[in-house]
Amino acid sequence: MQLTIDLTGRSVWVAGSDRAARQAVRRYEHAGAVVHRLSNPGIGDAGPLHQRPFLVAVVDDGDPGWVPLMEHCREAGVPVAFEPAAGAEGHVTLVGGGPGALALLTVGAVEALRDADVVFYDRLAPHRELDALTSAELVDVGKQPGLHKVTQRDIEKLMVEAALQGKNVVRLKGGDPYVFGRGGEEVAACIAAGVPVRVISGVTSAISVPAAAGIPVTHREVSHMFTVVSGHAPLSEKELTHLAGLGGTIVVLMGIGTLPQLAAGLRRAGMKPEMPMAVVERGYRPGQRTTIADLGTIETAASGCSNPAVLVIGEVVRVAEANRNHTEASAELSRLAASLIEA
Repeated sequence: MQLTIDLTGRSVWVAGSDRAARQAVRRYEHAGAVVHRLSNPGIGDAGPLHQRPFLVAVVDDGDPGWVPLMEHCREAGVPVAFEPAAGAEGHVTLVGGGPGALALLTVGAVEALRDADVVFYDRLAPHRELDALTSAELVDVGKQPGLHKVTQRDIEKLMVEAALQGKNVVRLKGGDPYVFGRGGEEVAACIAAGVPVRVISGVTSAISVPAAAGIPVTHREVSHMFTVVSGHAPLSEKELTHLAGLGGTIVVLMGIGTLPQLAAGLRRAGMKPEMPMAVVERGYRPGQRTTIADLGTIETAASGCSNPAVLVIGEVVRVAEANRNHTEASAELSRLAASLIEA
């Protein structure tokens, strides 16, 4: 069970060693509480409980000396909350933020953000909600096509430096860190510097964004495979030939800029111009839009589309269209039946 309590202006005692309690202190201050520190076991340094804090938060720093304080609070009717201790050494956690929807963050991602000292985030991560998820320092290192606020090497340097200072670092990325997210490079940079690093996988936009538009990347008797391709740079003729011959579904990430070359190249490689294709823009975000055409006309149909977008090529697009038409027809029948009943 989770309870939400307004701590604005409330007196909260945070008990635990300075190192272990630093994140708990910051979280309660972020929540608006008036925080008083208890750094040593026992209740003597806190003053008598008749000063009555609204809440006592005990950090799990491994010291059994806090037990008398908890018993005293229990006797006095003062609520006690238990908080995890901050890590003893700095480390980096690469977190996949999914396609940008708060609801698609994993439990592991939420916990890592809660315990972070600093978060380096991308523009495609769910950064607008970060203030509600963490009290950490927030640093925007987002990159856009042709405009890099911070270079990849500088991002890696910032992460390593912060961790070596003893901070819990979260690198929050859109999608999954290992799907065109350069997560492998960031892990390698941490390992080279001797910094502990872990990866929390995210929901990749290669699957979730088509799903947001009702498009399954696989479907029985239609497609039993899907291939995920980066559209950041044009594919070679050899790559296009292999891709066209694979069958199944093709999902292209970051592909708006190279869409004309991709469509023309697949046609040259033998893919039929009638192959259905969808462009899903801003999946799970305000203004989500799906444009459906075929491989022969997609350049014209998608001329007004922009990033972030996911391209889907394959017969599964027809499945989504058939489902959508069925849903719309069912809704129309329901409206008609309701009007007849009223009449």
